[in-house]
Amino acid sequence: MSKLTYRVSYYVLYAIFAVIIVVLGLFFLGGEMSAPLVPEMVNPAHTDTLLYLIYGLLGFMVVVTVIAFIAQFGIALKDNPAAALKSLLGVVLLVIVLIATWSAGSEETLVLPGYEGTDNVPFWLKLTDMFLYTLYFMIAACILAMIGSSIKKALS
Repeated sequence: MSKLTYRVSYYVLYAIFAVIIVVLGLFFLGGEMSAPLVPEMVNPAHTDTLLYLIYGLLGFMVVVTVIAFIAQFGIALKDNPAAALKSLLGVVLLVIVLIATWSAGSEETLVLPGYEGTDNVPFWLKLTDMFLYTLYFMIAACILAMIGSSIKKALS
């Protein structure tokens, strides 16, 4: 079974690489188009294609991560329930960070000259702030964990 899993993940990885290379080729070599509001400003013609690829890969990653977490939690719950419940600590901490960063987000609408869209509303502004603040927190936590593990390794 593990050989089958390896083979499937191997082919999926290279299929994703191929799609990424094709889309990046379209993005960088596919020509340019002018912006509708500012004609002298140009952008790549396949910007939407690249953005949709990124959204798709992000969604795929989230789904696979959640499925893998649930599967591992189920297996660990059978083998060692105490350790399985301990593994939920990371998820609980992430939810707490998301709630705290949502609360810290600003609802003030942005002044964007020429923007007539409907996304400059408090919900999307708070959501964006939540993701940015969570990202900053996670980066800081990773840096602190690296420093802490280096210190622990040096002391032992």
